[in-house]
Amino acid sequence: MNLPTTEADAANELMRLARQIAHHNRLYHAEDSPEISDAEYDALVRRNNELEAAFPHLVRDDSPSRKVGHEVAASPLAKVRHDQRMFSLDNAFSDEDVADFVARVRRFLALPEHAEVALTAEDKIDGLSCSLRYEHGQLVRAATRGDGEVGEDVTANVRTIADIPAQLTGKVPDLFEIRGEVYMAKEDFLALNAAQEAVEGKIFANPRNAAAGSLRQKDPNVTAARPLRFLAWGWGAASEVPEVSQFAMMQRIGEWGLPISPLLARCESVEAMLTHYNAIQRRRAELGYDIDGVVYKVDRLDWQERLGFVAKAPRWGIAHKFPAERAETTLEAIDIQVGRTGKLTPVGRLTPVTVGGVVVSNVTLHNRDEIARLGVRPGDRVVIQRAGDVIPQVVENLTREVPREAYHFPDHCPECRSEAVAEEGEVDVRCTGGLICPAQRTERLKHFVSRAALDIEGLGEKTIDEFFALGWLESPADIFRLKHRREAILGREGWKDKSVDNLLAAIEAKREPDAARLLFGLGIRHVGAVTARDLLKRFVTLEKLREVSVAARQTQTPFASSEVEMPRSGVSTSLDTNGGGESLSELLSIDGIGPAVVEALGDFFHEAHNVAVWEDLLSEVSPPPYVVETRDSAVAGKTVVFTGALESMSRDEAKAQAERLGARAAGSVSAKTDLVVAGPGAGSKLKKAAELGIEVIDEAAWAEIVRAAG
Repeated sequence: MNLPTTEADAANELMRLARQIAHHNRLYHAEDSPEISDAEYDALVRRNNELEAAFPHLVRDDSPSRKVGHEVAASPLAKVRHDQRMFSLDNAFSDEDVADFVARVRRFLALPEHAEVALTAEDKIDGLSCSLRYEHGQLVRAATRGDGEVGEDVTANVRTIADIPAQLTGKVPDLFEIRGEVYMAKEDFLALNAAQEAVEGKIFANPRNAAAGSLRQKDPNVTAARPLRFLAWGWGAASEVPEVSQFAMMQRIGEWGLPISPLLARCESVEAMLTHYNAIQRRRAELGYDIDGVVYKVDRLDWQERLGFVAKAPRWGIAHKFPAERAETTLEAIDIQVGRTGKLTPVGRLTPVTVGGVVVSNVTLHNRDEIARLGVRPGDRVVIQRAGDVIPQVVENLTREVPREAYHFPDHCPECRSEAVAEEGEVDVRCTGGLICPAQRTERLKHFVSRAALDIEGLGEKTIDEFFALGWLESPADIFRLKHRREAILGREGWKDKSVDNLLAAIEAKREPDAARLLFGLGIRHVGAVTARDLLKRFVTLEKLREVSVAARQTQTPFASSEVEMPRSGVSTSLDTNGGGESLSELLSIDGIGPAVVEALGDFFHEAHNVAVWEDLLSEVSPPPYVVETRDSAVAGKTVVFTGALESMSRDEAKAQAERLGARAAGSVSAKTDLVVAGPGAGSKLKKAAELGIEVIDEAAWAEIVRAAG
């Protein structure tokens, strides 16, 4: 166990853990949308417990060890205060942890070493905890666990679950709260998701989420349509407990008409407990529902009463968690998926295999580096693990040493055949196709018309999605051909003469767009708004910029004796700046333009697809030469950085002002910065300016510079 060396470090880590665990508790218990696996969550809790044990005086008031579940979030369901708190269980992760638990029970009760300590053992079902209040045998209220003190009233919904009787059978105490788990069987879960997919409804990540979401519906009719089940594991408030042991009481609950686990057993030793644990683990895949461990409880109820509770858990019970389940299968193929930003993600196609009761046929391989780390190739036997029983992943390659050709990650996009490259220091390989790549096209079109680019009013994201689906928009040039579809647009729902004419007028107004905005709108990697302006200031026209970019790329020679390195697809290459490298030198001489920008421009114009889009666009628009009208000013020739919140103008307007005054507006502070204009909330840039001794002024002083320049 690696502990912090100082109390300050320990306190800081405990603070971070409290916030992290509270965040994940909210996602899991209140929103039914966990973002990490059970194993990752358990690791956070274990670390918190280790630190609290080592630094008990630093235990926080909001410590996760003092909390159960999560407080009830805003919900249409009424809140219910439990008559008797619903606790959670501490976890054991090894056989030694189980033996330690039994030893603690012996010590607390001062039992002799040879005295028998019997415990019950049953499978820990993965569902939503629920308490059922019966009065005179009739169900009167049902509530979720919530934070242990307050839950949600789900009585109407619970009455639709066939496993839960409205009236108990036999002789029943006047008041008895039966507690258990609402869950969804694996088979029912798969059928529900298939039905949801057919109507384009919500697809649930796993049976636990499906059960929780179904039980917590405002409309009981929705719950009634979902195949929910119930399994009892204990009880809460009771006017009488008619048995003296946990095992006998659970049998009695079963006789009253509530389902209990068929795997419930009474064990008289640690060895018997572990034997039953292993037997349940072997049967795990064939069970009709998901489980994530085995729960042990001291059998004698008088001993349970003496043992009592710690902050959030009973001393008489513990959950022995299963490790993430694994299985062997064959990696049949590696497919490449292209994301909206051009990222290439490898997906492994498997011979279907059951892992934790779920059939897994696909697995993410993350990126090129992960494939290399695992050494996987189609045909390999691999070990698959469902982390937290949710996310499939490859954890081992069993046939790594078998002679077989290595997998070669593609250097061209499978969607559009453009080059796919990774920049130095990045693991992700990205398609350079940009506007012509089907996987990226709509996002690129939205960027093209955005405020900082062409700023076409009325052509928003929904409209682009709509027109793209109709086949009307496939490239930027198609935007300027929409005038030929006026009547077709009028035939669409929500479009009237005025709105169509306003849109077409806004498009026509951009027939002679600002060249820098047009360049930025193309979405070339590393070419932001400021970089686009810097490039056009030097080369004036887009055609000249293209000419220089193409010439600079042609001077690129792998492993030459140049000082300028430009990585391509993970291979270190260089640019020959001698002889024919004037274009490269001219590009690199522009302040703020480095090898990454030069490479991105060269890659863009190297692709025939991109050139076709470029030429098609320029057949529709005529950007005039880029000329920045400048005035003599106190900042002419200087580099200015704006930071913080500007109150009288936007950041774009401030940068435009700087350019008109003959200054260069940069995005970051460096030794080349001459002036920083800081508004409220300025942070790291202001600090760096102070460290470098750079002059800093406020927005009012900047306005005075602008006024003085006339």
